[in-house]
Amino acid sequence: MKQAGSGRRASQDGVQPERQSVSVAEARELILGAVSPLGAETVPLTAAGGRVLAEDVEASISIPPHDNSGMDGFAVRAEDVARVPAELAVVDDLPAGRRARRKLGPGEAARIMTGGEVPEGADAVVMIEDTEQAGEGRVRVLAPATPGQHVRRAGSDVRPGLHIADAGSVLRPAHVGMLAALGRTVVGVAQRPRVAVLSTGDELVEPDRLADDGRIVTSNSYNLQAALREIGCEPVYLGIAPDDPDVIRARFRQALQCDVVISTGGVSVGDRDWIKQVLADLGGQMRLWRVRMKPGAPLAFVSVEGRPVFGLPGNPVSTLVAFEQFVRPALLRMMGHRALYRPVVPAILDEAYEKPAGRLHFVRVRLEERDGTLHACPTGDQASNVLLSMVRADGLAIVEAAATGAAAGARLPVQLLHRDDLRPEPGF
Repeated sequence: MKQAGSGRRASQDGVQPERQSVSVAEARELILGAVSPLGAETVPLTAAGGRVLAEDVEASISIPPHDNSGMDGFAVRAEDVARVPAELAVVDDLPAGRRARRKLGPGEAARIMTGGEVPEGADAVVMIEDTEQAGEGRVRVLAPATPGQHVRRAGSDVRPGLHIADAGSVLRPAHVGMLAALGRTVVGVAQRPRVAVLSTGDELVEPDRLADDGRIVTSNSYNLQAALREIGCEPVYLGIAPDDPDVIRARFRQALQCDVVISTGGVSVGDRDWIKQVLADLGGQMRLWRVRMKPGAPLAFVSVEGRPVFGLPGNPVSTLVAFEQFVRPALLRMMGHRALYRPVVPAILDEAYEKPAGRLHFVRVRLEERDGTLHACPTGDQASNVLLSMVRADGLAIVEAAATGAAAGARLPVQLLHRDDLRPEPGF
């Protein structure tokens, strides 16, 4: 953790305009207003699952293309089996994928498999369970049939011109299957951002360099990369930069080759917190610097060469909470998503929670349903360095900025952390 310093650089960085402190809602609006979808690209259908459509999709063919059987059995003329038992001559054998050799005439039937094309002249299918062999090349039908019985009509699923999906829709497995059924092999989707991830701090080491020398592992680098992959972004890890402005500046120049940059650490006001000054040196336009929330108050959002740069705090819980509230929705918007936010549900708080007025608090909670009501219990120590509190959390209970806490039994909104049914509005 960085030591607090005099903050003497805070008024000398030359970054303008700057907003010293904003609410969570203001920060969200400011950040989302500054990003937009990256553009479109064409990908093979095999790689399209989970991507966001960049084109409207309409059907160009009928599905199914011809009347086909919904059962294994015999294609018949319904009038021939209105009275049963009825014996018919079997004149064709129609597995799925083979066209009929001839039109079905009076007193005739064709053996047919599920999906097989119903021959001309037939208007019903009798299940094989309702038949028996009546001699060589003949079948005895034991149950009457009505016109259309067990027949899937041509175009009953899709007809030409039918609207299938809008641009902005997420391609689920059924969408991909439908595109394949329509004969598509490629599809236009929104681009996915390449996101540079950079950690800063002399105190950090990679996991395989951990030793009893006072330094700690750069866990933020790994939780951020996992969070980016979870939503389909491509993380580009740039390692750890020491608390040296020249090294940090060089790493940021490298990072700016990506679409988005995320750094962790160095965004406070200590003598070794260089992020603000370095971004100013690179011509960055500061959009915001602090958010009235806990954890995660020190948060830089800067535009450098038209690229969004997020300077997240160094404590691991602060990093993850800030990512959830601001970075994740922004990246989803850049990827063409219309629904950007995790679900928020009401829950009863099992333990009292105290806080001073002034900042919105995100309380890590476990969720349990009891007697049809959702209950939330804090996951233990809520300090921003206690990563275990996030590991155990099902959601973030939201205690408003003006409140001085929440009593046991209070009903609070809880943002769910492990649900992907996203919503177009934040819910708090």
